[in-house]
Amino acid sequence: MSDLVTGEAVVLGLRTAKLPSRALAIGLDLTVELAALLVCTLTLSVALVDLDPAALAALMIGLTVFFMVAVPVMVETFTRGRSLGKAALGLRVVRADGGPVRFRQALVRALVGFFEIIVLSGVPAAICSAVSADGRRLGDVFAGTLVVRERVPGASGAAAALPPVHPQLLQAIGGELVALDLSAVPEPLWLAIRQLLGRVGQLDPAVAHQMSARLADDLAARTGHPVPYGLHPAAYLGAVLTERQRREWTRAQSQAFQQAQPGPTLTMPQMPQVLQAPQMPSMPQSPVQAPAPATAPAPAAPAAPTPQPATGQTTGPATPPAGSTGFVPPA
Repeated sequence: MSDLVTGEAVVLGLRTAKLPSRALAIGLDLTVELAALLVCTLTLSVALVDLDPAALAALMIGLTVFFMVAVPVMVETFTRGRSLGKAALGLRVVRADGGPVRFRQALVRALVGFFEIIVLSGVPAAICSAVSADGRRLGDVFAGTLVVRERVPGASGAAAALPPVHPQLLQAIGGELVALDLSAVPEPLWLAIRQLLGRVGQLDPAVAHQMSARLADDLAARTGHPVPYGLHPAAYLGAVLTERQRREWTRAQSQAFQQAQPGPTLTMPQMPQVLQAPQMPSMPQSPVQAPAPATAPAPAAPAAPTPQPATGQTTGPATPPAGSTGFVPPA
């Protein structure tokens, strides 16, 4: 039985393939590969009759490497570990951690398998697979892979029904679940519980009980509350996981409610009224007096008449006043 707990593409609790089923799957794969190699060889030998013997030998070696190494690598890489023989027997190649094989693992398995199965007639592979507890051959040891059974004999694909739980027992553990302190439970343990509960219907009942009991013990070591007597460990794990989800939902709802609540209402101070210009004091009004009538100006004194020279007399220069000195031109 495989001890895998988690995996990317492998169902938990699958049985490892042993020597008989693996030998039959390898025999089917080799039969198909040798048939394809023989057909290609005959076709090329007929088409290339005039080919040099050395070139024909190199071509044959290339075809052998292609069908015995390259084809298995491509098939296991693209089908994630399922060749024709493995698919017929319900087997799959996975990594040691349960994940699907990649190109590197498929290449190492094919290269080592070419020598231990084809060159050495499969003797090292048979001995190593018979000695190993997981049925691993040398190629699996070097590549870090494992061959498991996808179809377990006697196991149905329907979900394995858990034993019925008494309602009073559920009512009794309800108060304990509410009082549990789940802060010390790490996130990887919650992830393992979710993965187990999601695949519990595909597991063998004994394997499901064993794995759920192991996880329940890990959970009880961190919460301080063991599994109640008479309750299936998987049912207890489901109840605790439901309680955790309920708390997360309640916390999220409270946070959303707090964010939706408006804060304290901030009232804006009343703006002062618009300042008005102060009214200027009114000046005392004096009685309006009618303007006095304009007085007519007094008649001006008549101007002295300007003496006019007599007609016929020549007007000469004015005689300077007496007592004045100066040159007087002759008349």
